[in-house]
Amino acid sequence: MVQYAKTAAVRRGILDACLTIFGESGFHGASMAEIARRAGISHTGLLHHFPRKEDLLMAVLELQDERSADYLARNAVLDAGADPLDVLRGMATTLIERDQRVGLVELSAVLTGEATATGHPAHEYFATRYRYIRSFMTRLFTRLGDEGRLSTDLSPTHLAALTIAATDGLHTQWLFDRAAIDVDGCVTSLMSSFVPELRARPQE
Repeated sequence: MVQYAKTAAVRRGILDACLTIFGESGFHGASMAEIARRAGISHTGLLHHFPRKEDLLMAVLELQDERSADYLARNAVLDAGADPLDVLRGMATTLIERDQRVGLVELSAVLTGEATATGHPAHEYFATRYRYIRSFMTRLFTRLGDEGRLSTDLSPTHLAALTIAATDGLHTQWLFDRAAIDVDGCVTSLMSSFVPELRARPQE
């Protein structure tokens, strides 16, 4: 058990180093030697845990997405009794705790731009992730539209894409001026313009 805890701690130290280095230099600009140095282990020790830089990248991406992936998985199938508005509100809780995990936001900003190249090892990861989230949100907005709870003629597909674009763009702005940009407030205000019920806070 002690050895397992030590191994887990080493792996987490490596991933923390990757968060910083990938955020600074991107995937291609990072070297395994620098990752090992920042993690405080030997290059051989790094290769024992992560034989390839691509393995490191995927481990970091999984860390980045762990909360939102869990929430989306738990709500992937909207049963008839679930209120899509409650699911929309709940999505706010899946956002990264930005003040404590700035490195993840920085990493996402760097990698999503870098991974648009089809040869990038994270290209398919991000392409699949965006498709999945768009599909999830499209189904939410479709349900709301079918129930007469949308105040817009925009299609659910467009609403989903616009909401994701706003969230990503606001996160980028937040990295430049954290005091001025209220990501959650702005996204909620945007969605409230086409989902009027979001303007009224639920009773505690």
